[in-house]
Amino acid sequence: MTKEELLRKVEQDFSLLPEVLNGIYSSKAAIRYGCAKVLMDLSEEYPERLYPYMKRFTDLLDSKYRILRWNAMAIIANLAKVDKDRIFDAIFSKYYSFLNDEYMVTVANVVGNSGKIALAKPHLTQKIVDELLKTEKISTTPHLTEECKRVIIEKAIGSFDVFFERITTKEKVIVFVKRYRDSSRKSLRTTAESFLAKWNQ
Repeated sequence: MTKEELLRKVEQDFSLLPEVLNGIYSSKAAIRYGCAKVLMDLSEEYPERLYPYMKRFTDLLDSKYRILRWNAMAIIANLAKVDKDRIFDAIFSKYYSFLNDEYMVTVANVVGNSGKIALAKPHLTQKIVDELLKTEKISTTPHLTEECKRVIIEKAIGSFDVFFERITTKEKVIVFVKRYRDSSRKSLRTTAESFLAKWNQ
């Protein structure tokens, strides 16, 4: 069945969730990634239904499959708003350790999900700000070039925009963003200019 059909099926019967969760350990890539995508979509719409399995998703951060790690990052961010047991708080350092990953997409996933996490967990706002400000200092690798870094910084500015009103060290963020008004990457320049027009009153 297609991912869409599976998604509809689970929405009608959430007792199928354990089966879909088992699917992410399939040796067949199509099943593995199909099930992970369905869980990602479900986590957005029904976080409270997936929250009992939060530990399974945090364990996926250790998966040998990068795509599953990326899916887990998104799911964990979606579940942050229902995280009554503060499971995310306990894995904060691990989640943000991926900012030092050698692959751009991994780093971009952490950065891109940060706005969502900050809104869900206001008490972690400053820690998240501090982590995002480190993005301009990440090391380049064969899979993470200077241009990749610019993409990541653009995502960081986008995340700051989501929760800027809650940030206490606003000036630090403004100074960070100002450095990219003249970036060689056009979309980063535009993002920086839009952010400053909106928040640098």
